[in-house]
Amino acid sequence: MRFVRCAAAALPVLLFPAIALAQPEPKAPPTTGTAAAPAPTAAEPAPTDAPPATTGTALPPAPPPPAPTGTGRPALIPSGAINPSMLPSKGTPITTTAADGGRDLERSRAEIGAKPSDVFAEDWWNFSRPILELHGYFRMRAELFHNFSLGRHDTTTSALWPQPADHTYADWVSSSRSTSGHTVPYCGSPMYPGGINCEDKTQSMANIRFRLNPELHISDNLRIMSQVDMLDNLVMGSTPEGYANTPNPNDPSAVNTGYWRTSNSGYVPIGAFSNTQVEPTAGQNSYRNSIAVKRVWGEYVTPIGQFRFGRMPDHWGLGMVHNSGDTYDSDYQSTVDRIMFTTLVKPLDLYVGGAWDFPNEGATSANTNSQQGQPYDVAQNDDVNQYSLILARRRNPTLQRMDLAQGDVVVNGGMYLSFRNQFLANDRTSSNTGNAQDLGANNDAIRTGYERRAYSAWTPDLWLQLLYKKFRFEAEGVAIAGSAESLPGAAYRNTIDTTNNGYKFRQYGFSSQAELKAVEDRLRLNFGTGWASGDPESGLLTAGNNGFEAHPNSNKRTYKQFRFNPNYRVDLIMFRHILNRVQGAYYFRPSVDYDFSRNPNGQRLGGGAAIIWSRASEFVQTPGHRRDLGVEIDLSIYYQSKDGSLNDDPDKMGGFFTMLQYGVLFPLNGMDNMGKDKDEAARQGIGLSTSAAQTLRWYAGILF
Repeated sequence: MRFVRCAAAALPVLLFPAIALAQPEPKAPPTTGTAAAPAPTAAEPAPTDAPPATTGTALPPAPPPPAPTGTGRPALIPSGAINPSMLPSKGTPITTTAADGGRDLERSRAEIGAKPSDVFAEDWWNFSRPILELHGYFRMRAELFHNFSLGRHDTTTSALWPQPADHTYADWVSSSRSTSGHTVPYCGSPMYPGGINCEDKTQSMANIRFRLNPELHISDNLRIMSQVDMLDNLVMGSTPEGYANTPNPNDPSAVNTGYWRTSNSGYVPIGAFSNTQVEPTAGQNSYRNSIAVKRVWGEYVTPIGQFRFGRMPDHWGLGMVHNSGDTYDSDYQSTVDRIMFTTLVKPLDLYVGGAWDFPNEGATSANTNSQQGQPYDVAQNDDVNQYSLILARRRNPTLQRMDLAQGDVVVNGGMYLSFRNQFLANDRTSSNTGNAQDLGANNDAIRTGYERRAYSAWTPDLWLQLLYKKFRFEAEGVAIAGSAESLPGAAYRNTIDTTNNGYKFRQYGFSSQAELKAVEDRLRLNFGTGWASGDPESGLLTAGNNGFEAHPNSNKRTYKQFRFNPNYRVDLIMFRHILNRVQGAYYFRPSVDYDFSRNPNGQRLGGGAAIIWSRASEFVQTPGHRRDLGVEIDLSIYYQSKDGSLNDDPDKMGGFFTMLQYGVLFPLNGMDNMGKDKDEAARQGIGLSTSAAQTLRWYAGILF
């Protein structure tokens, strides 16, 4: 942002006018040299905001732009890129202000510019000023969910979507209606004391998020990146005045989930008297704080490649597995604690990278009684280690546009190969046993809860992209091949128990997208499909309480169900909310988007439509034991203003953006009840047929 750059450059003058007058800043030499741009990585995040036509599609990695130098600030030029004309004339003294500690930097041209290799970063540091760039967005989303339970009468624990709390219904259990229904008898007239049961299948709400992506550019080859969320997906009206909780770790009931609601404030004895909203505070009136630092990492460009370290985004290919979640409508993201180095074989446009990740270190020494100092990992054998190799062929974007304009075919693609292992594990979840990995637990409690996990897995992820003129085709395929000697609560393989052969993981997933642009890129025709392997020996498509469904046959110890990243958007209802992601199913998605009005400055008005047909990979995992899950129709209309500095980039969005979406899901026999249940219910005068679900969404955001 230009304002931030100018403010950063002018800050020393504003704060120290006397110093600036006594010792003026040396005139910045012209930056005629070539500054090295940061080397891109194969796992570079997708563009921050994709256009509506690619909603749910995280684009493949793209090389980041060079760090801007700003007005009046020369780039920090690497060794070997010095132009002698940039140096002061011979004999011209170079001095500093008192802010430099009075260090005398008088050097002649012969001393600092005789050979380019003799010029070091500290010789240019006095002319550089760190630049702070701010990017991100503020968004508000108003959403209405109607009949997301699909008219089913499932129990609370087994429901694909829980019934609204103010809706009266009865469970259907073991071919009969439960005698203990869920009743809210307060919707009748005051004249009838017995009341009338409330029935409400609709849930509506609005939420907001303010996301900042600060970039601190120290030089052209050194920067600190970060991501900070404020009021992250805060449900509007959820933290009213007078509402508070207190931790209740000894709660014997599973209903209160560890918290007790405290007495209301004296000025707000009932919720109807709330006059203001207060900031979310974890453990008091929310599960989250007002501000959350999601990521911070550093990037340093060396002559042979780029070095990254810290907590950073992880994205690859279409985002089917590794999805950075940086689009304007994202709710989930892949964030890794990583040390990574990437280099470029320029003649081949080939990026080669290696990464050491820290997925799970287990318990640390941190506790509530010691708020300072350096926590450490209390054990080594319970660490989850991951090592990744990334190979990607990615054409330079500028050259790629030239190739496409000339009618050439551009091929991009690569492989993201990861290996993960863990020997011991403490995955216990109940503190009542005294050996769970609770926060601040002592080493003996953690030691007692260990199990021999002996887990290891290979995950190859292949990505291919073909571009020709206005046509794009992308595909991604992944496999997870691993094994474990035990799972939570199960016995592990040893020399005594010869019948237990451990557990295996054989999971597979595939996704593809095809897009054709026409009519000056206003018309976009798309077709997408994806497949996630199912598990005929497992439970329903959704995960159980601990993520592992017990196999009915103890001899079946291979888990096959694959799950997409939940931020891989396909629709508005089925996979986005009811199943929470594409898992154990496959789909076909034709769609069309058209900009009715579009200007070169980024302003546009358009709409789109999509049809999604979803089916189960294994029919036995569906409630109705049929493959067809449903057909969904999604419609949208959107408007983007011309404001914002990002509108000149077709892959990004800037300024004001608003969108209205409507979706309707028609469930098919896979989501219905079993035939015998429907027949029995009919004899009892109860209808168990499923019904359509609908959603209405309004998005309003400012992107910068």
